[in-house]
Amino acid sequence: MAVRLHLKIGLVPGADRLSTSADVVIHHEPSIGSISRSKGNLYGVVTVASKSGGKPGEAATLVADAIADRYYYDESAGIPICLEKSIRTANQTLRQARESHGLAPGAIGACVAVVRGHELYVATIGDVDAYLVRQARLLTLPKDERGDGLPASGDVHVDVWRGEIAVGDSLLLVSGNVTRTVGTEEFKDALVTLHPQSAAEHLHHLFLAGKGSGSDALLALEASEVPATRVEHKLVPVRPAEPLAGAPDRSPIPLADPIAGAADAVGQRASDLKTGIGLAGASIIDRLMGMMPRRRPRYRRVMPLASKRDAQRRAGFAALAFLGVVVALGVGLWLVGGALPGRDGQISDVNAGDQALATAQERIDQVFGEGDLIAGDAVKAQRLLREAWIELETAESLGVAAAALRPLRTQAVDGLDRIYRVTAVTSSVLVDLTAELSPDADIIDVVLGPDGAAYLVDKATKSIIRVDLVERTAKVVVKAGDGAGKGIGEPWQMTLGGPDILILDRDGVLWRWRPSDAKGRGTLAKLRLGGDSALGDDIRDTSTFARNADTGSYYYYVVDPSSKQILRYSPAADGSGYPKAPTDYLASATDVSGHHELLIDGDVYALTSEGPIRYQSGRADDYKLDAPPDDGDVRPGHDYRQFAIDPGRREGRIWLWDSEHQRVVAMDKASGDYLEQFVAAPGGEVLADWRGMFVLAPSAADQPSVLVWADAGRLMATPLADASAIASPSPSASPSPSPSPRPTRKPKKTPKP
Repeated sequence: MAVRLHLKIGLVPGADRLSTSADVVIHHEPSIGSISRSKGNLYGVVTVASKSGGKPGEAATLVADAIADRYYYDESAGIPICLEKSIRTANQTLRQARESHGLAPGAIGACVAVVRGHELYVATIGDVDAYLVRQARLLTLPKDERGDGLPASGDVHVDVWRGEIAVGDSLLLVSGNVTRTVGTEEFKDALVTLHPQSAAEHLHHLFLAGKGSGSDALLALEASEVPATRVEHKLVPVRPAEPLAGAPDRSPIPLADPIAGAADAVGQRASDLKTGIGLAGASIIDRLMGMMPRRRPRYRRVMPLASKRDAQRRAGFAALAFLGVVVALGVGLWLVGGALPGRDGQISDVNAGDQALATAQERIDQVFGEGDLIAGDAVKAQRLLREAWIELETAESLGVAAAALRPLRTQAVDGLDRIYRVTAVTSSVLVDLTAELSPDADIIDVVLGPDGAAYLVDKATKSIIRVDLVERTAKVVVKAGDGAGKGIGEPWQMTLGGPDILILDRDGVLWRWRPSDAKGRGTLAKLRLGGDSALGDDIRDTSTFARNADTGSYYYYVVDPSSKQILRYSPAADGSGYPKAPTDYLASATDVSGHHELLIDGDVYALTSEGPIRYQSGRADDYKLDAPPDDGDVRPGHDYRQFAIDPGRREGRIWLWDSEHQRVVAMDKASGDYLEQFVAAPGGEVLADWRGMFVLAPSAADQPSVLVWADAGRLMATPLADASAIASPSPSASPSPSPSPRPTRKPKKTPKP
């Protein structure tokens, strides 16, 4: 189906513009279809240099109106020629108008863009720039340096650039004064990550922060997809008007109407005769009843009040005696019969429970009785096992003994787990901190470091512990008080940032630990963290994303419930930290108190108990994970508390730890489809009380991925494969992690009640 483009527009409101700026923004989208198809939409900016003299505001408005009027009026040629002629006409109009008096030559610049379908035309003259962002790359659209701006003494030279615009592309028309103050790198960051309106306001804010003055016009466009639609109307038959409407109904059969009238008259006469006979009979009966003898009326007797009360008392005693006899007789029959309250109901429940148990046994026998129905027809096997599960639940509710239900339930669970691709796994202990370092160890965060070792935050000892995954040894590398000045406070939040481990302490101070060798030695340095106030103690999680992977420069993200935002800190060029105040990543204030973790791979994923929310350019899209297939029977519901993702944007898997059923669920990261899940093998370590996790990719094709996770005092390794197929589970087969900006891992938070 053909795809049409919808252009999202961003510009600075007039109330927020500088009073020293006389620039004008052109924005014209025809409402008539024929004009829109032939001439397209017209956008542009007209800028005026500072200290230009004359009446710059009126001159810029005159040029903008002349360009728009001439372009849509001229039907003599194609778009490039009409654009060139409209700018020349604007130059002539300006030279002949009073607004040009005192205006310096070349003081006005203009950049005009036309979008028609997927075609893009841009004409630039004077001190104005045009940039196209495509696939996160900033392209500078060429302009003729011979064009000195308006007004010009002769015919101005205008070159029109022609290209294509596709879904996801962004176009920025901006004054050269803004370009020199803000810089093109900020242009790209804003257009890639923000909505056009937010990008325009953000760039203008940067222009003001850079002490910019004078010309400040800018216009941002983003092309999005609008699917073409077609409405088909169902044909409705048209009935001709009734030619005999209003005429008396007549039968087409000859003599039918007179015969029907005669029959109706006969019927009416018969009805009248019947009524007359009935009235005559009733009159005769009344006369006969009047002739019957009558009893004479009796005189009323007066009974004394005392006699009347005595009679009522005797009647009451008789009624009570009768009721007592009835109750005594009922109780006697009940005792003689041996009936007990609810006995019939209990007998009925027992019979229904036995029937449900028998039905469940029959369904399970159909699956496992002759051959393996799961291997032959998994769909039918799933239906039968689900019916058996429902019958077992019914039998349990009716009081059937657990010993009778247990073997059938085990068979049903085993069969459904095979259909649902559930794998039983075993875990081994990499390091037991309670035995080696502290008996009161309390791990609250885990991250895979750039040197291939695991780093843990221990709340009990207020330290950072490095664990060599191959040697299975633990070593304290940072503890509270280390570092310059007062030293680092109690470590709290930790995340990977390129070659560094970024540590946020309880005082809201950010520190950097950079390993220097494979033995656990490294350097600790304090980083600047901008903002009007320090981060509070309600931070949910932190994460990073590469700004420049070659230099190790990373954005720093913080989930801050108190500001209802995900704060984004921009790195300093000298690597000293994040000196500027953070910007709001989310397009609008959002309650983020339910975000357990944050992961970034180009998209931003925030984990909630129901599943991850995916943000693009600060807005949540319609991303949603499938519910596991056993949600309706074996393992209803879920509560996701930890997760990790494979590297690569929308590639690989997303791994989630479900605290409700102590399992790990694997989903397709791009589509959200269910893939498989892993549970603890019988007798093995229970997958409970997780404080953090990351996944190590296999070192060979025949090796499984290894899930590394931590509980309160231990670091564990779980190969994600059938327990019976693995002789000695260990993460040593995993490759050394590369310094990729998006490693295959994710630590995270202490589960909170």
